[in-house]
Amino acid sequence: MDLATLVGLLGGFAIVVFAMVLGGSLGMFVDVPSILIVIVGSLLVCMMKFSLGQFLGATKTVAKAFMFKLDSPEELIANVKELADEARKGGLLALEGKEISNDFLKRGIGLLIDGHEADVVRNLLVKDKNQAVDRHKVGSRVWEALGDVAPAMGMIGTLIGLVAMLSNMDDPKSIGPAMAVALLTTLYGAMLANMVAIPFADKLKLRMAEESLIKSMSI
Repeated sequence: MDLATLVGLLGGFAIVVFAMVLGGSLGMFVDVPSILIVIVGSLLVCMMKFSLGQFLGATKTVAKAFMFKLDSPEELIANVKELADEARKGGLLALEGKEISNDFLKRGIGLLIDGHEADVVRNLLVKDKNQAVDRHKVGSRVWEALGDVAPAMGMIGTLIGLVAMLSNMDDPKSIGPAMAVALLTTLYGAMLANMVAIPFADKLKLRMAEESLIKSMSI
């Protein structure tokens, strides 16, 4: 479990909600049409930028921001050194059945034990690593796109609210509430972009770098 992601996400929203409660009723910050415009609208517009498979695949990458475990470089080096010593003394077959925590490294050693040439194993592992990096890249790009679209959709919602407000200028009592609702879409867009989408995109880039490093060291 990545506590930084969990604490940051929950803590950020908690601070905002606390500020809303101090400013008045929490209910005055809730507007269903604004939520639909910003959240649903942003997702649909973001979907236009990617294939359906890429877009849906990005939703699965959210788990990477919370649950992600890799061996540290130091642990991997120690593990590889131990395996190399055993292979040097007893050959590759001495590694058969050996407990290896890193699945990527375990797969490569298993291929070598099965008699595959080193170049063949290297090519397979490099291809596997590149595919994993590409998945992270696409996922981070989707979340970045959502971070770009959300504030724009918030502004669109605000403009819609302003038009509705100006069309009822003959009723001064409706101007204040209508203006408040119009500004809520900007608030929702800013929150979606800066508290969810952009942090997720940055965390996926970090995961991509970490996984690429470990897999390159294993190869």
